Amino acid sequence: MKNRILVVEDDPAISEAIALNLMLSEYDTVTLDDGDKVIAYLREDHSFDLALLDVMIPGPDGFALMEHLRPYNIPVLYLTAKVDLASKIKGLTIGAEDYIVKPFEMLELLVRIEKILARTGKLNSVLRYRDLTVDMEKRTVQKSGEQVKLQPLEFDLLVRFLKFKNCTLSRDRLLSEVWGFDFAGGTRTVDIHVAHLRKKLGPELNIVSVMKYGYRLED
Repeated sequence: MKNRILVVEDDPAISEAIALNLMLSEYDTVTLDDGDKVIAYLREDHSFDLALLDVMIPGPDGFALMEHLRPYNIPVLYLTAKVDLASKIKGLTIGAEDYIVKPFEMLELLVRIEKILARTGKLNSVLRYRDLTVDMEKRTVQKSGEQVKLQPLEFDLLVRFLKFKNCTLSRDRLLSEVWGFDFAGGTRTVDIHVAHLRKKLGPELNIVSVMKYGYRLED
């Protein structure tokens, strides 16, 4: 079952961009643009794992909505153009898990979402891509229903690609996140492990090389 995220944003361009990237990252989303609409919607449906709230929206603002989300145990990440320290402190003090200022990089938002879902125990442990099913908790990989054996680092690398589909990941970033900051080897290690994944999982695993930078898993 996919994680479900409520997006509250009154700028259509930003709302659509967030929803599209969440969809590509295997999240289900509901988008609303008004505080009163959020309150009414929650009366009928509050099965969300996370809410992304703009602060300055019509009707009750993002801060006021916190009291309507809290009874349903929905974590909140504020997305706002309010850069002043007082607003950030207020958002975190009233219970938000995180606070990110616009404009922001979509990859950063996806990372923060993943961290919040993991920290709150709501992260879905099963990832799917084409004919692959990856269980992060059991650390298993199935291809068309058949088990595929991966080495631990190959598994961790695959998970990073699956979590950030259609995002270009640098070799240095992959090294730090999969191997760790204290890894003494070079970026060639990433290339070798990508080659292993391609060999074991076949051409359906569409990992595209980005010259002199890194890789991108395309869906």
